[in-house]
Amino acid sequence: MVSAESPRPALCPAGPRMSRTAEAGEDGGGDGQPSFALEPLKTTTLPVKASPTLPGRDSDRSPCYTDTIKPTSNGVHTIEDRILRITGYYGYYPGYSSHRREEGSESHADTPGSGDSETPSQCQSCTSTALRVLGGLLLVLSVSSSWVGTTQVVKLTFQSFSCPFFMTWFSTNWNILFFPIYYSGHLVTARQKQTPIQKFRECSRIFGEDGLTLKLFLKRTAPFSILWTLTNYLYLLALRKLTATDVSALYCCHKAFVFLLSWIVLKDRFMGVRIVAAIMAITGIVMMAYADGFHGDSIIGVAFAVGSASTSALYKVLFKMFVGSANLGEAAHFFSTLGFFNLIFISCTPVILFFTKVEHWGSLSALPWGYLCGVAGLWLAFNILVNVGLVLTYPILISIGTLLSVPGNAAVDVLKHEVIFSVVRLAATSIICLGFLLLLLPEEWDSVTLRFLATFAEKKGEEHGEELTESSVHTRSRSRANGAVSIPLA
Repeated sequence: MVSAESPRPALCPAGPRMSRTAEAGEDGGGDGQPSFALEPLKTTTLPVKASPTLPGRDSDRSPCYTDTIKPTSNGVHTIEDRILRITGYYGYYPGYSSHRREEGSESHADTPGSGDSETPSQCQSCTSTALRVLGGLLLVLSVSSSWVGTTQVVKLTFQSFSCPFFMTWFSTNWNILFFPIYYSGHLVTARQKQTPIQKFRECSRIFGEDGLTLKLFLKRTAPFSILWTLTNYLYLLALRKLTATDVSALYCCHKAFVFLLSWIVLKDRFMGVRIVAAIMAITGIVMMAYADGFHGDSIIGVAFAVGSASTSALYKVLFKMFVGSANLGEAAHFFSTLGFFNLIFISCTPVILFFTKVEHWGSLSALPWGYLCGVAGLWLAFNILVNVGLVLTYPILISIGTLLSVPGNAAVDVLKHEVIFSVVRLAATSIICLGFLLLLLPEEWDSVTLRFLATFAEKKGEEHGEELTESSVHTRSRSRANGAVSIPLA
């Protein structure tokens, strides 16, 4: 008879076995023929290929056909299970592939803190980037507004006081306040407070490891102070001849001059797009000079504005060559040092111009101190915002803020001073601004653009391939439903 005991899950039945019995012969019953009877089934262990341990089973148990996984809701295993069963994969048991997928999903889900740790970090990075961009946009508006305000207040000051060098000297002296303002911010924000002398010595490393000495003070500060004074003085001279819009547009050419000098002096990387931008800047300068003909105050004002942009570019290239990069504290120290040098060594120049009657003013009480302090304060605010923005946000945003001063001055000139711009001036201003934007492109802009286009093309190709696959699947399903069989061509 068949044994009623169910076999153990780890063992597989070897099938019924028939055996000869000797009871009939011994008892004398029957005809002496041997009889056969069914013995209870014996189980043997099949050699199977080691398989991964399933969840909820003992690790010492071997998989067998009798230890199967329940089929799906529709009573049929997955396609992969059916294929493996038909092909006779050694050591396969039904439901193995589907269970492996479930096991993998459970292992990913049970990983402690994997998703929770990544989500806050991503949120923090996105938040910091958003705050940095938002702060950069506010700084862009602040930089543009301060530069527009400086230019317009200078134009108002010239109506009653036309002494550009005195205004330059007076405004440069205000740079002395840069480091005290920075130290005040340090006291408010820093956890570990430092004395003014300690902070001053720490920031003096911009001049070298030995700090600021008399030799370095004269050697490093003198050329930069002279270039600073020339840049601002020529800018004010240009404002006496041209409108604020034209001067601010021509001053934007300093970006092209910086590239050319860096390419020649610093051996920076050659970029064709920046050469094109420099050519566009030169074209705008020529068109601006041609707007009123090559005579009169227009050509002189253009020369002053281009000279201001050139000295500004030379200042920046020399700073990069001899000083290098500087943090906010070192920049504040450097600007304050320029202010001290201007107060000590250049104060004699306004006096000489006064006695030679090149720049003559009356008594000190008759000077427009309100306008003068307004120009100096806005100029100082502009320099502080530029240096703070370079540290806290992206440098490209500060350059965009300088560029936005051109439409800002144009709006003030049209609305308040009722200036009418000719077509040639508008075209020249647009060409200069477009060249300025081309100069803002990063060095790897071409490779970045190619990678972006390649990635975009790959995504488009994948989407097109998925659409083709879906359409073919729908076509086959419809053909099978209609009783037709599609035979692929060899």
